[in-house]
Amino acid sequence: MKLEILAKIDDTNVQKSIIAKIGDLINQKNLEPGDKLPSERMLSEKFGVTRSNVRDAIQKLEFYGLLESIPQSGTFVANIGVIAMNGMIEDILRLEDPDFKSLVETRILLELKTVRLAALRRTDEDLKKMKAALDAYTQKVNDGEDAVQEDLLFHLAIAKASGNSTMNAFMLIITPGIITNFEKYHVCDKSLAQLGVEEHNNIFDAIKNQNPQEAKQKMKEHFSVLYQYCYNV
Repeated sequence: MKLEILAKIDDTNVQKSIIAKIGDLINQKNLEPGDKLPSERMLSEKFGVTRSNVRDAIQKLEFYGLLESIPQSGTFVANIGVIAMNGMIEDILRLEDPDFKSLVETRILLELKTVRLAALRRTDEDLKKMKAALDAYTQKVNDGEDAVQEDLLFHLAIAKASGNSTMNAFMLIITPGIITNFEKYHVCDKSLAQLGVEEHNNIFDAIKNQNPQEAKQKMKEHFSVLYQYCYNV
């Protein structure tokens, strides 16, 4: 899971870079609606990335209606003006890089729901995964090491235990950005780490005892410091 999170961060950064470069290419070549882009192979060589990286970026731009791929023919600029396209690409890149406050607010809203559902739906297997993540986090904290990833792995285990695949997917989507911003703003102060261990244990116990109200309350208390910090950044 830890490697998957790091890989997701790298993939997001690469995809953003390719999207920006495709936008630059369209402008430099004065491509108009209906004009064909170079092949995936040519773009991968030009940008110094893999073909799968290029394909992912093209699919993202297709999703937003900026490009159109036709089987056996290639990828074409969609029927949209250059000014509108440039504006939409800028918006897409901003969507891929949410600000710290937005990430915190989204995370809190999601987790107050997932922890309640986890308390109602958790299985013995879910508890084992949560406990393993909690033990890894505790060990890192006790050793005085950075435990950001272990912290989030515990919360991802809760999201999975909620049994709601959509909420779990959202957590996986925002986690890379959370890690990046935590490291950027040095959120996980070592003086608060030991308190985090206690709070994680309280959350785990509430889920284990299948007490949704208690689980939600303990999660709220856990986030109180983070929420206050976020508005002081």
